[in-house]
Amino acid sequence: MPFSSSQETMPQTSVIFSSILGPSCSGQVQPGMGERGSGAGGSGDLVFQEGRLISGSLEALMEHLVPTVDYYPDRTYIFTFLLSSRVFIPPHDLLARVGQICLEQRQQLETGSEKAKLKSFSAKIVQLLKEWTEAFPYDFQDEKAMAELKAITHRVTQCDEVRSSLDPGRAPWENGTVKKAIAQMTQSLLLSLAARSQLQELREKLRSPAMDKGSVLKAKPPATQKDILGVCCDPLVLAQQLTHIELERVNSIHPEDLMQIVSHMDSRDKHRCRGDLTKTYSLEAYDNWFNCLSMLVATEVCRVVKKKHRTRMLEFFIDVARECFNIGNFNSMMAIISGMNLSPVARLKKTWSKVKTAKFDVLEHHMDPSSNFCNYRTALQGATQRSQMANSSREKIVIPVFNLFVKDIYFLHKIHTNHLPNGHVNFKKFWEISRQIHEFMTWTQVECPFEKDKKIQNYLLTAPIYSEEALFIASFESEGPENHMEKDSWKTLRTTLLNRA
Repeated sequence: MPFSSSQETMPQTSVIFSSILGPSCSGQVQPGMGERGSGAGGSGDLVFQEGRLISGSLEALMEHLVPTVDYYPDRTYIFTFLLSSRVFIPPHDLLARVGQICLEQRQQLETGSEKAKLKSFSAKIVQLLKEWTEAFPYDFQDEKAMAELKAITHRVTQCDEVRSSLDPGRAPWENGTVKKAIAQMTQSLLLSLAARSQLQELREKLRSPAMDKGSVLKAKPPATQKDILGVCCDPLVLAQQLTHIELERVNSIHPEDLMQIVSHMDSRDKHRCRGDLTKTYSLEAYDNWFNCLSMLVATEVCRVVKKKHRTRMLEFFIDVARECFNIGNFNSMMAIISGMNLSPVARLKKTWSKVKTAKFDVLEHHMDPSSNFCNYRTALQGATQRSQMANSSREKIVIPVFNLFVKDIYFLHKIHTNHLPNGHVNFKKFWEISRQIHEFMTWTQVECPFEKDKKIQNYLLTAPIYSEEALFIASFESEGPENHMEKDSWKTLRTTLLNRA
């Protein structure tokens, strides 16, 4: 089993449906569940190793997804295949193929001696669709996918109605069970789609503030202008509010968004589009938050006029980063460190000479890029173990460095081929990608235990952010250029300033 926590996080079978599906269809691993239709066509194209599916033709993998009278796929297989299949086939085409396989099986049941099992088969099909719509509701934003879903559910409903007319002895509640389940599934799906649509509209209105490219070019900010210390002077509180923002933003990322990383790479490699690049919006928005936080840190340092206050500002952000580390918020921690390592801040040698850098050195050690960020990965592993054994929401928090997580998925995709030499899909690769994405999604579902401070969050999200050019000008005005390269840069910036005036 690739996911130790699959029972907690995968969609669960409803109580009403359990009685129809039978004990082998709860989504749990059962003996023989991996041996679907051993005599059926296409099953010979599946390869197992120690009971675990490692490869197969795309057609055989699709057949393995579809239930039969005596078989229901393992929940982890459903999640992994639905997630990875979009690399090879669009969701609406997969849904169409699933519908075709279901129709063929239903026709066999109707013409054979197992008509009595139609009820159980119909319930299993609806349960599969339910798990699909719960795990990947945004596949059905596509009109083609929604049309295929309606076509399958219509056929299932028709089948159930025919059985009801042929079997007047059925209890009244039995006659409407499948229909009721379909109605509940459809309602939940529409609510999920509506919620995402509203969230996207809200994000369009609340896009990250534009970089401030002009105000600092003409004059230094007035001494009375509010800075972060005027809003929050407690490093722990600020780290908690950053964690709030991180969890809110990362919560908008969905498994299929992350799989777009792989689909996008394939489309670039083969010069044809397989992934809907509009679905990467949530990834780009989250990555943009990292960049904005880094630039905000640099802005807060560079805009300070007095060296003593700049020193205090640097020490404050070092403490905030340390608190982020203790919480398990590695993404904010890395963004803060990145902000302090930007050239306009790093060159302030007179200011840094007054900073007690022991804490900063420890933080940089944790984020040392050598050996593929070995120190960070050790810390992340420790946070993950703490989260798995946690008794409180606070201990469950794990927010990885997002761009490193994306690079890991990229690396995993590049070093392993999608297909084996015999043409099979390399499903072993997709088990691992799915495991990592599933683990990430588990982290995003943690509820933030800290009380929200709207004043602090408003500042973090709306405070003016200087452009790189503006940061250099503020930095040079605080501490003049020290070498020929810096003097040339300063001269170029001043000429730009005069031309704009």
